[in-house]
Amino acid sequence: MSTQSITQTRPRGDLRAAIASARGSRWAPLPIILTATFMVVLDFFIVNVALPSMQTRLHASAGSVEWVVAGYSLTSAVLLVAASRLGDRFGRRRLFALGLAVFTVGSAGCGVAPNATLLVVARLAQGVGAAMLMPNVLALIGALYDGPDRLRALSAYGMVMGLAAVGGQLLGGVLLAANPANLGWRTVFLINLPIGAGALALTRALVPESRAPQSGRVDIAGTGLATAAVTAIVLPLVEGQAHGWPLWTWISLAASPLLVAAFVVQQRRLAAAGGDPLLAPGLFASRAFTAGIASQLVFWCGQASFFLVLALYLQEGRGLSALHAGLVFTIMAIAYLATSMRAPALTAAHGRRVLAIGALALAAGHALLVGTVLVVGDGGSVLALTPGLILVGAGMGLGITPLATLVMNSAPPEHVGSVSGVLATAQNIGSAIGVAGIGAIFYGALSHGFAAAFERGVGTLAVVLLVVVALTRLLPGGPDRTPVG
Repeated sequence: MSTQSITQTRPRGDLRAAIASARGSRWAPLPIILTATFMVVLDFFIVNVALPSMQTRLHASAGSVEWVVAGYSLTSAVLLVAASRLGDRFGRRRLFALGLAVFTVGSAGCGVAPNATLLVVARLAQGVGAAMLMPNVLALIGALYDGPDRLRALSAYGMVMGLAAVGGQLLGGVLLAANPANLGWRTVFLINLPIGAGALALTRALVPESRAPQSGRVDIAGTGLATAAVTAIVLPLVEGQAHGWPLWTWISLAASPLLVAAFVVQQRRLAAAGGDPLLAPGLFASRAFTAGIASQLVFWCGQASFFLVLALYLQEGRGLSALHAGLVFTIMAIAYLATSMRAPALTAAHGRRVLAIGALALAAGHALLVGTVLVVGDGGSVLALTPGLILVGAGMGLGITPLATLVMNSAPPEHVGSVSGVLATAQNIGSAIGVAGIGAIFYGALSHGFAAAFERGVGTLAVVLLVVVALTRLLPGGPDRTPVG
């Protein structure tokens, strides 16, 4: 063999040896799982930075631009529970890998879309991939790790989610400012391609397959009712504000409780007949499950909506560029990172109290930001916002991980897929409710200026977070005396 041939084949052999060595580590799957999580959450937030450029370059209508955001949220929300059950039956790794592939291909479609119509179609495909992937992330973590290891894994999951959310604005600003190969807004999608392809290539080698211990037939009727119910809630919320809340949005929202009730009745009848329902009715008899899902929904009402309101205040109200606004978000990211790294040990030692403290810190941070903006308005040094942003970031770090941990730890092994799907669905519905409700308050006050709109929107969020504090009293979660770290 020539020297050139040896040089060409050695790296491949080294890579295979490294993969073979990693297979023996219980932590080998986690980086792959969390890489996919980061991409999916990032794409929910990073796209906001690029919207003005997209609209200009593609000559897109306002409705098309709205669907670039809303379509992703809608398709990812309505398919989550169904995807989790499919993972239970056909394999969580299989659904995770398929979702990652669909998401990556959808990202490519967004990055090369020649017009707004194809961009929206590709964005919908991204949402389908996200729906297949995200509930199976939590299900894989629940199946692969127990005890302190699960707490560490969920902590890493929460840290990645938070960093993707608060870092989306900064990364988007950096990409648009750098403008590699003069690609402009397309870079916010094309950056997913090498990351997604690399994660997909390693999934089969490093992520073990898992299924529910007992997985019967897929509940088609229940899946249809659940999808219809979530659509009836989410679609008017993501479309109503932009279109002035037409009659169909109110009809859809009014129909949603009836669809939920029909779903519950169908699930109980199927369980009583010995079938395999999409969601075991017994789960709702668990206070840990019902209070946890309610807490998840209310908590996430305040996340996406706060990022939206803060971005509008910084960029439209203060005139900051996307990059400079992203640097302001970095203040939150640092505080989030600091507290989320301590969240596992704190949760093990203090249980649900950590979530309550996190929600209180968030509420206090929002109140401090409102007080600051009352003084500085749209002017003054942006550094005046620092104390409030630090509290908000710290509160997020103390909230996301403990909440996911308390809910997932309450799930029986045979229902971990279903619980992860409902948890992810509650997150998406909460985000949609928050953006719709806080958006309506913000835009309703915009005639008085961006500072006044920010004060009213964020002040409302401070009150909403007090509901999370009250809900924590219903959660289990005294201290877990198993040492962590």
